[in-house]
Amino acid sequence: MITLDLKDGQPLSVLCLGAHSDDIEIGAGGTLLTLIGQDRKLSIDWCVFSACGKREDEAHNSARSFLADVPASNIHLGRFKDSDFPSQREAIKEWLLEIRANTKPDIVFTHTRLDAHQDHREINQLTWNLFRDSLILEYEIPKWDGDLGGPNAYVTLSEEALTRKIELLDMHFGSQRSKDWFDAETFRGLARLRGMECRAPERYAEAFYVRKVRLF
Repeated sequence: MITLDLKDGQPLSVLCLGAHSDDIEIGAGGTLLTLIGQDRKLSIDWCVFSACGKREDEAHNSARSFLADVPASNIHLGRFKDSDFPSQREAIKEWLLEIRANTKPDIVFTHTRLDAHQDHREINQLTWNLFRDSLILEYEIPKWDGDLGGPNAYVTLSEEALTRKIELLDMHFGSQRSKDWFDAETFRGLARLRGMECRAPERYAEAFYVRKVRLF
């Protein structure tokens, strides 16, 4: 657990973990754009575990777009087999340990433990295993499994931030447009629902699960 009482001039260190090429953007893209738009120093490590073939190019180009205004950023792309993370646990853990050796994140964005996708759950478990001294924010991914739950933390989004998030998703993930859930209505609809739940000033929000946090 951690309090974000950073010393003057110290950058906020953020680690973003996504099992697949579009996970970080879908789950926390608006929050990251909002954070980047604030007047604070940031250091962001962006890690995608399964980015192979065309999906590698999509992941890299999308991350570059989201991180365009962050001077201190690193993009890490793995090539682990999609939908088979549990059997690759040790190799994935070693890869993540190498990343951890070079960063001490204040905040980690990761998948929620309640996610129905086995790859997402595996990343969540490794996050809690390796980053116990960080504030861990678990994001949600809408999908046909119907596994959305009741989050307990929210980041309100401006109309501009949400629109930009959706534009970048559409711009960079052409391979996903054929999926019936991957569209602006899904992303805007979920953001509107979460915005209603937290009475967001501009009606939109992204939601997270926070298991524990030290306030002081």
